[in-house]
Amino acid sequence: MRPHFPSDNDSTQPDRCTIKILSLALVLFFLLAPTSSKGASESVSSQTQNETRERFARERRLLPSHGLYEDFRGRVVEGTLWFPKFKPDGAPVPESGSRFVGLTNALQELSQRGVALSTNPADTVHFETHFLADKLTESHIHDALTNGHFYVANDWLCDPTGFTFGAINNLGVFTMGDSTPNLGKSKIMAFTPLAAKLRLYRDGVLVQETTGTNLTFETKDTGAYRVEAWLEVDGKERHWIYSNPVYLKAPDLLELASLLPSMEVSADVEKRAGITYRDGLEADAPKHKLDVYRPKGKSKSPVLFFIHGGAWKTGDRSQYPSFGNRFTREGYVTVVPSYRLAPKNPHPAQIEDVAAAFAWTVRHIGDYGGDTNRIFVSGHSAGGHLSALLSLDDRYLAAYQLSPKNIRGVLALSGVYDLTEGETFNSTFGGDLQSRKNASPLFHVKAKAPPFLVTYCQWDYFSLPRQAKDFTSALQKAGASAALVYVPGQNHISEMLNITKADDLTVAAALKFMK
Repeated sequence: MRPHFPSDNDSTQPDRCTIKILSLALVLFFLLAPTSSKGASESVSSQTQNETRERFARERRLLPSHGLYEDFRGRVVEGTLWFPKFKPDGAPVPESGSRFVGLTNALQELSQRGVALSTNPADTVHFETHFLADKLTESHIHDALTNGHFYVANDWLCDPTGFTFGAINNLGVFTMGDSTPNLGKSKIMAFTPLAAKLRLYRDGVLVQETTGTNLTFETKDTGAYRVEAWLEVDGKERHWIYSNPVYLKAPDLLELASLLPSMEVSADVEKRAGITYRDGLEADAPKHKLDVYRPKGKSKSPVLFFIHGGAWKTGDRSQYPSFGNRFTREGYVTVVPSYRLAPKNPHPAQIEDVAAAFAWTVRHIGDYGGDTNRIFVSGHSAGGHLSALLSLDDRYLAAYQLSPKNIRGVLALSGVYDLTEGETFNSTFGGDLQSRKNASPLFHVKAKAPPFLVTYCQWDYFSLPRQAKDFTSALQKAGASAALVYVPGQNHISEMLNITKADDLTVAAALKFMK
């Protein structure tokens, strides 16, 4: 018998409040179950069980980390939610770890208010709950509970830490418990540290089954998706992992349209478009231009040099009047260049163009009311990579008799800083590992770097949260000034769309940094 998930027979998309209640009901189901080491294993000899667990431990592999959350294993003991340290055999270390009384009380109160639970101790005797949270604090675990960021696992079989399940689409990565508009197609993906029988359910109906360490299911269909992982012990399948659902919902086109920023420029902003910043082939001329936004009637204003994203393959300065308008109204002369795109123009074409555009800015921005002693460099996504590389690898600015000392500070928004992982970046940076390493800002970190502000979003693209954390940590360890900002409730795309909002967290952090 497997646990009953509330979404199994519900084909409708629950609202966020409902999701929270279902998540709490599910965690109660497992947290309040007993955790002794007897029960399900009684049908399997002790020797077979130990041999199987030892084999699973040997075969278990570490998985690439998205980096947004850590995995914290907890249980309810004597009225507290306990996160102990564990011995190699899986037994908790007495009196170790952290205990949160308040969370347990909240769970018990919810149960008393009528949340119906269907428990089967014989089935749940070995299950532990794994919470996905940034830190092991009561507030972070509370957020994991209320947002469904957890899964349950039969830990006596094999340590499931590193298990990942969620949806990936053009907006970002959405983990279990989250919901996302299904724009065109989304990929439902699951990764386990050990090969297992993986079963994917949509609204309680099995839609895919495979054996291995990963499952990928591309779909246009909305619904609640969850995955189960099973391991074979003594010729029988045993429950290993149950995920919380991830929800694909139909896009609200009116809502999406409302998020699109205005392309108009305010009356107090002057825009000069299409300024050539370097010579080159005639075919490249449109990409060797930049736009300048300046506050009318002001001089000696600080300057924000912004590099657009688009995976080094798409994008253009013409898409960013809302960015230019927003920061110019805050008192900054804003410069937005275009640059040549891959794969037609592979690396280092992009960074060479960016360096040329920056050199033009240093030499000419005074004519547009800018202060050449206060130039900040910013970029989003691929632009985050280029802004960091420009500021850390001296050779690109040295070609113009400049250096990173000409940069007052760097705002790297949801960028890529290590290009050595996998083959994703080959079409732009080539397949040679050393070449990709040379193009990675992470490997140019130094104490004399300009100050950095690094951001990442809750629903950012895969590995970007980890890259942001690793990059910031490397800067700090080197002795450079670096601050890390987490942007909750935003995805990789909405981080830029929300720039125009008065209360935008990214803008607030940027203005504080540049003050």
